[in-house]
Amino acid sequence: MKPTRLILIPAFNGQPAPFMIVAPDGGVLQRGVLALDTVERPEPMRTVAVCPGADVSIRWLDLPAGGGAQLRAAAAWRLREDLAATPDRVATIVGGSAGPGQPRLVAVVSHALLEAWSDYLEALGVRAEALVPDMLTIAEPEDADAVRAVAFGENLALRGRRFAVTVQPDLVDLVAGDRRVVPIEDSRTVERALAAAALSPAINLFDIGARDRTGPRGGWRRAAGLAAAVLVSPLLLTAAAAARDDMAARRLETEAITAIAAAAPDLARESDPVAALRRRAASAPPPGGVTAAVAALYSAVEAVEGAELDMVAAGPDDGVKATLSHPAYSDMEQINQRMAEAGMAVTETATLDDAGRVVSDISIGARP
Repeated sequence: MKPTRLILIPAFNGQPAPFMIVAPDGGVLQRGVLALDTVERPEPMRTVAVCPGADVSIRWLDLPAGGGAQLRAAAAWRLREDLAATPDRVATIVGGSAGPGQPRLVAVVSHALLEAWSDYLEALGVRAEALVPDMLTIAEPEDADAVRAVAFGENLALRGRRFAVTVQPDLVDLVAGDRRVVPIEDSRTVERALAAAALSPAINLFDIGARDRTGPRGGWRRAAGLAAAVLVSPLLLTAAAAARDDMAARRLETEAITAIAAAAPDLARESDPVAALRRRAASAPPPGGVTAAVAALYSAVEAVEGAELDMVAAGPDDGVKATLSHPAYSDMEQINQRMAEAGMAVTETATLDDAGRVVSDISIGARP
């Protein structure tokens, strides 16, 4: 077997990409950095890229038997209520089988980001055969109550048993819940995990079948539109990330401004329409953004026995709204208290009885 190159894609445009070359036995043969302005192109070899995990939603789903297309369709259907973006904007990738009766690893990521990451790697002079989010480079802990944490840039990648997410440091406690967070700070341990991921990626976001889709290619117009769209999972609300995808924004700024002007004419009059669109996408109450609101809500609902989070909707103009199903009317008092402790206020907009359960529609805002 030949060596494999692993590249860490940075979170922001213009930054260099750290890389290492891994031998077939997992040993590191070379370490270095690839820069966009390097004249000499890297040596051709099998390459695996690691992308920012904050831009990818990871789930484990029970799926029926079937081929690749059938599995992706089944996964997309299962996640249909978790997507604020339209299905044609995202790719659904299903991992390999873990055994009979075991849930399948499923990843969801925007097509625009996949294209931006591909463009970045091409600008470096490399072509990656596989792309894996950073949190899936960490091995699952043996302890079901533990979560391993590794820093990637300004974010922390968390990995537990059938749990994987990358978040900002101030959201770790909310997202981890009752799990014990075990930081991994030893560089050699992290390097061994990355080497293992290079040799055997847990999932490949560049899966060709998942990227097949019909319809016209929107280029940066599609990416700019994602600035106001969000991808929701019951664990975490993750911005589809085009809003902060400087990688493509700086390179195609003219097209971005044109697309923004068509979608939101009022923003076109701003001195920096791109920044204005980003502020609008992040301005939904409460003050921590929709990501913090949904993370806090999930934690509060999880603490109430029998309560379920049925639906979450978020947008730059409407804030965060959700529908909860719970056994008793008094359950909302406990949820309200936990949200208040997180600095957020819950307003019940509708409540009804449904087959012996209580269904509550709520909105989340800043605590007075």
